[in-house]
Amino acid sequence: MSYNRPGTGYYHPRQPDPPGSHSYQRPSPKPSPDPPPPGISPLPSPDFTIPPPSLSSGVRPPGPSYHSKAPEAPSSYQRYSKSSSYQHSSHSSGTSSRYNDRASESRRDHYRPSSERYHHWDYRATSSPPHSSGAHHAGRSYSVPNRAEPDYRRRPRSRDRDRSSRGESARRYEGGISSVSSSSSITSVATGKERTSRASRFKLDSEREAILTKWRKNYCETPEDIRRKLAELTNDEEKSSWVRSSPADLYYRRVSDKVVESTPRQDALCSLFESELIERAQKVRSKQPPYQPPPRKHKVRVCRHKNDKCSSSDSESDDELNFEEECSMEELTAKIQHPYRLHVDLWYNDPGEMNDGPLCRCSARSRRSGIRHGKYPGESGFIKCVPNSNNADKLYHYRITISPPTNFLTKTPTIIKHDQHEFLFEGFSMLSHQPIGELPTCKVIRFNIEYTILYIEEQLPENFTIRELDLFERFMFKELLELVDFTVFPSGANAEDSCPCYHFLPRFVRDLPDNGKEVLAMSEVLRYLLDNSGPLVAPDILKEMNDMSQIEWQDYVDYVKGMVVTNPGMKPCSVRVDQLDRNVTDVPKETLTDEDGLIHPVIVHFGIRPPQLSYAGNPEYQKAWREYVKFRHLIANMSKPSFEDKRKLEAKENRLLEMRTQGRMKRNITVAVSAKGFHRTGIMCDMVQHAMVIPVLTGHLRFHRALDALEKYIDYTFTNRYTLQLALTHPSYKENFGTNPDHARNSLTNCGIRQPEYGDRKIHFMNTRKRGINTLISIMSRFGKEYETDSNITHNERLEFLGDAVVEFITSIHLFHMFPDLEEGGLATYRAAIVQNQHLAVLAKKLHLE
Repeated sequence: MSYNRPGTGYYHPRQPDPPGSHSYQRPSPKPSPDPPPPGISPLPSPDFTIPPPSLSSGVRPPGPSYHSKAPEAPSSYQRYSKSSSYQHSSHSSGTSSRYNDRASESRRDHYRPSSERYHHWDYRATSSPPHSSGAHHAGRSYSVPNRAEPDYRRRPRSRDRDRSSRGESARRYEGGISSVSSSSSITSVATGKERTSRASRFKLDSEREAILTKWRKNYCETPEDIRRKLAELTNDEEKSSWVRSSPADLYYRRVSDKVVESTPRQDALCSLFESELIERAQKVRSKQPPYQPPPRKHKVRVCRHKNDKCSSSDSESDDELNFEEECSMEELTAKIQHPYRLHVDLWYNDPGEMNDGPLCRCSARSRRSGIRHGKYPGESGFIKCVPNSNNADKLYHYRITISPPTNFLTKTPTIIKHDQHEFLFEGFSMLSHQPIGELPTCKVIRFNIEYTILYIEEQLPENFTIRELDLFERFMFKELLELVDFTVFPSGANAEDSCPCYHFLPRFVRDLPDNGKEVLAMSEVLRYLLDNSGPLVAPDILKEMNDMSQIEWQDYVDYVKGMVVTNPGMKPCSVRVDQLDRNVTDVPKETLTDEDGLIHPVIVHFGIRPPQLSYAGNPEYQKAWREYVKFRHLIANMSKPSFEDKRKLEAKENRLLEMRTQGRMKRNITVAVSAKGFHRTGIMCDMVQHAMVIPVLTGHLRFHRALDALEKYIDYTFTNRYTLQLALTHPSYKENFGTNPDHARNSLTNCGIRQPEYGDRKIHFMNTRKRGINTLISIMSRFGKEYETDSNITHNERLEFLGDAVVEFITSIHLFHMFPDLEEGGLATYRAAIVQNQHLAVLAKKLHLE
């Protein structure tokens, strides 16, 4: 039994036409229209089976001359139109500007007429028939485990499932019509050969064009556009909506009204996905020689009594700072010299490690508690879900939304073609074991923009299983993004005996009439990832790479541009493709040639160097910057600065500019690595942008679940939970990533959007405390509010100001009545002993606030 879908030719090559059948072929029937939503009766459709009235030959007008003969595609396009792989192209240039997108766009436009210039997201809608050679098949036939010899060969294939049928019918139409025409029509056909062929191959589907047009309408440039879009979304949410899952009867069977279970075919697909994609990197690492990192230095701290005083505290603090900087540079050097590192400027993630050292230097005892160590009070574990079921009767479904949509709407979103429809990725759904009540809004500042992460309860899609969600989560977060420190397992339970706190479902949807949506079944998502897991450049394309025209190669580059590709076993393993260059002069040839002697192209990636290695983290630059700011402030306060002072300021500014432009300290870098060993994933950077928000939301929800345990312990429920959240938020805490910050930065740089849109950097210190006469004047010139207003300050210093006064007041009254014979000095001594941090720390420990 195989996974062939009956009645379709997706997994079988199209049979050649019988000889003599050179007539116009009737086009394939259109897909059946979507059924009406529940409760709405369909309207009667007109009967189009009545034949049209016949016309006499004298009445019928003659046809145009350009229908006399169909144009034939050029030989260069006919050769590649018979391949199911994307015979697209890559740019090549001998100049130093070949990595520039703008230059590549100008080169492409040079070869195309003005009417043929199209964007790079258009190419995924193309259609091409199966490859004629036997080395690579047009598709993969997934079979049950009793198949004799499964064929695991991969080749680039389109996301469009009906490419073969469309390309074949187009060729039959072009080659089947033959008639005598005038010389002028032949000349016009000859001059328009290439344009007609390219238009037939790369013309956009109307459905895809409509989807992308609607997708781009959500882009907001100004705050006014964001407010208008949020108002529109709010009005849309008020409308009644309905959701359904795409049919997948071969993979799921219904058990009850909501619960579905997997079929043997679905179990075999999950096993294939696990062996082919999840265990792929582990198999590669098992063949590599083990790597032993160099020993790490540990500072020996001399214990002293708390009353001992040392007169050389300043010198010891300087020595400690120098020791930390020395250890940091040694850590960076050791990571740069890793034998399996992909590139010296691409940084990778290790468990419990940052780029320049360990994440936490706390003792082993301190690591057993504290939310900062991933220990959330009140988490005792959840009953394990049934892996081959969707557990719809046990889970609560929430759709995750992000506003504003800036930097989450990309030009090349991830689209899956299924059943002659295209499903667009819109985000993730979250499945929780417990209902999530009314909680304070989760907000995060990223790219200098404050994002609001919302979760909306919605009808549960049905066609998925928990095993599929777990496999996708491992593939996305562990194998591709390498978020090795991110986990959603309860901290107080064993991972083998408990279920994760949350499950995540990728949402590929298409719109339906009357505000409806159809969510793609999870089995089709796994099949899509399997179909797009072949090599980045197939061997048959490598053999003809240098013989391709510039346009053909650039077409293939545009297909993979913006896609996340992976090289299992390397550090880091995944990277975003910004360009694919067949000019390989900048990379050593031994790294480009494989065992068959084929030369692979070069992956060009535009990244950002970590701050520890750029001018922002260089101590010398920081010292020069402080001197420049101090001297600039001094000159600004002078009544009449001299010419010599102005020259000194200019020299300091030029020194900073020189340090910023040094090659070893630049923040923006260009990385070129060989494409040998890289595999496609089919995942574009929009999925990465949404996935990097999930750790922030899960940390927010788990924190408030811990606050539930605190309220039960103190036997009091706060009316405004946000006040309790502020009381337990330190001013130094900034929620940016929800996990190891360096891991999140590395994954965003390597796989996220290439050119994010940044907001105003003042948002980070807009409400922070600053000193100076200007700040004092600004504070004293403010008027008080006439009514109660929420504060924009997101830490506990304002509550600390109020709480200190309350504690002193209560303590003063208590001491005043307890010691009637004490004078004011004695009462003040007692009050100072009670209202101090050491005593309050003991009280906080009794309340389990540690």
